[in-house]
Amino acid sequence: MKPLQRLASLALARALPAIALAVVAACGAASESSTPAAASDDWREFQGSWNAVGSRHAIPLGGERRGAVIELHGTMLLAGRGRPGVGFRSDVIALADSATGLVGRSVWTDEHGDQVFSEITGEGTAAHNRITGKIVGGTGRYAGASGDYEFAWQYVIEADEGAIQGRALDLKGRVRAGNAAGAAAR
Repeated sequence: MKPLQRLASLALARALPAIALAVVAACGAASESSTPAAASDDWREFQGSWNAVGSRHAIPLGGERRGAVIELHGTMLLAGRGRPGVGFRSDVIALADSATGLVGRSVWTDEHGDQVFSEITGEGTAAHNRITGKIVGGTGRYAGASGDYEFAWQYVIEADEGAIQGRALDLKGRVRAGNAAGAAAR
């Protein structure tokens, strides 16, 4: 073995126990923090981030007014002791009207396949893009859940052919577990 290879092997051998300890500690912390808060009648607050890509099919409605059907798919990561889960795949379908706002539905799916359902509404203009969501139930550990959340939507990419990409700014909300949510918590 060449001296340089021996030096690298010694450095790796010395660092390996520290790396293993860090991985074990991180996994332990992740498993504790990924468990949702216990079921109760109390509201539990959360905040997070959401990034999504999708498509928008728009039609002109006279003058500057436009209508659009929006479909988004992305990743939502939540933080806070009261979050319903850590990571979700998120899917949204919505109808937007530049004069009247946005109405849609959202489904968040966690790593177990359990889902959170919500209704979303928004002002829908570039100047006023605040979106609010109402949690209306779910499946598995989220069955019977209720709550609300809000965020501002920022488009990152808006291509002429309808491809869009965006992110939620200042996503925050609260959730109350349903009766089935506590019984089915993992």
